[in-house]
Amino acid sequence: MTTVLELLTGIYGADTAQALLPRIDALVAEFAPASPTSKQQYFFDESDAILITYGDMVQHPNEAPLQTLRRFLDSHIAGVVEGVHLLPFFPYSSDDGFSVIDYLAVDPLLGDWADITAFSTNFKLMFDAVINHISQESAWFTAFKNGEAPYTDYFVTADPAADLSAVFRPRTLPLLTETATANGTQHVWTTFSPDQIDLNYASPDLFLEVLRVLLTYIQSGADLIRLDAIGFMWKEIGTRCLHLPQAHALIQVMRLVLDEVAPQAALVTETNVPHVENISYFGDGHNEAQMVYNFSLPPLLLHTFHTGNATVLRNWASDLAPPSDKTTFFNFCASHDGVGVTPARGLLSDVEVETMAQRVEALGGFVSYKNNSDGSQSAYELNINYLNALGVPNVVEDDALLAQRFLCSQAIMLALRGVPGIYFHSLFGSQNWHAGIAETGRNRTINREKLQLEQLTAELQTGLRQRIFSGYSALLKVRRARVAFHPSGTQEILDTDPAVVAIKREHAGQAVYCIHNVSAAPLALTLPSAGTDLLSQTVLTETEYTLRPYEILWLS
Repeated sequence: MTTVLELLTGIYGADTAQALLPRIDALVAEFAPASPTSKQQYFFDESDAILITYGDMVQHPNEAPLQTLRRFLDSHIAGVVEGVHLLPFFPYSSDDGFSVIDYLAVDPLLGDWADITAFSTNFKLMFDAVINHISQESAWFTAFKNGEAPYTDYFVTADPAADLSAVFRPRTLPLLTETATANGTQHVWTTFSPDQIDLNYASPDLFLEVLRVLLTYIQSGADLIRLDAIGFMWKEIGTRCLHLPQAHALIQVMRLVLDEVAPQAALVTETNVPHVENISYFGDGHNEAQMVYNFSLPPLLLHTFHTGNATVLRNWASDLAPPSDKTTFFNFCASHDGVGVTPARGLLSDVEVETMAQRVEALGGFVSYKNNSDGSQSAYELNINYLNALGVPNVVEDDALLAQRFLCSQAIMLALRGVPGIYFHSLFGSQNWHAGIAETGRNRTINREKLQLEQLTAELQTGLRQRIFSGYSALLKVRRARVAFHPSGTQEILDTDPAVVAIKREHAGQAVYCIHNVSAAPLALTLPSAGTDLLSQTVLTETEYTLRPYEILWLS
């Protein structure tokens, strides 16, 4: 196995690596006492499912939002969902938490560190490490502007006259932001917005500071750490400044350090890019992320339900395999962000992507664009609630149909090999929040509604929310009770009607056939096996069967 020193030498050169290694060793020694005595590596099983939520998604007067959220989750999903991904809960200046002012503080408007750690009573915890960039209001950036060492090296600067045309741009905003400093005007690198200043990992001091942040998160209760936008972390003019070898090497150092201090913790990479690039963050299956966001799934699943044809999704899923039994996919359909379409390019044609984007707009959603190196723009993200995204434009549909179609999409996600990530508004049956966009002017707000505890609790007793939450909970309970859904189990995509997604999952001698009709029409087919439908407990003695529109069968 490659050592920390070898990796540091490849990144910084031999002299700097030799000087940095004892500082990393000292950091490991500092945090090691807080680690468990067991050296058990993190592992996933069929019970793993992770709820993705903001800390203030559920609110109650005169109570810290984190406390309200925990009370709500303890009463509704404890024992059904294993983990909770708390989206950035730090003080921030923009982007709903992703422009962090202080990595080591809890936003006092949400609560405090005791409120964070309290979640661990019933749930595994995932924290965000938003370490590609930091807020312009942070102490680090203030020190940079004041000319204070070592912060003068903590940020990436560039000459605006330099040829930056090769840089991959995920936004239409300028790449460089002019900043007045004690050392004169400088142009700092801002991949995502002028308020989010990119960190300079060419500085060993900066990297050491970030390692301290990660280890503090583990010490504070994190079982998983999500590395936000991590593919952008190394800059080299003349390249795309995306997925560079130094970025992978730095993640490998992080993995080695965490394996030493906290082997029970796992790294999760978030890289909203085409599939082949995305899975590169598994490394060799042992040396980088244990889990990678499966970014191609949301747009491919959406295309499947728009067309009633699962051919593209099935072909893609047929080759879906992590590089080792120590790694797996983080499968999701919806999140706090929109549906990224870049991971679908090369799998769907440009015309198919554009058609999907137009349908999303017709369903009340929005399309965000990015700048291309040739000066053109292309769709980057579809901003819409996933329940609404599956709909039919200009057609009024009843709650039963809306819920059944949505649950069918989620059942496919749950059936695929990996760990499911479930966005709060998906589990609890929310829809587009246009009033939020009117308040913020940001497209992503459409799927970030904050809910009042009493109203949400009441709405879960009836109507669309009740249908979705009860149906989703039933799927999750079946999934966690069957070892066939173990992430290391086998997955076979069965050849059947184009309107059907049929998946055979098998592990430790147990098999489940997961059959899903992705169309609005009844469909007669021959089932791969007779057996008991685990969802309805209906015993099917014959293999000839007619699937209802959007019907789900999970056959033991």
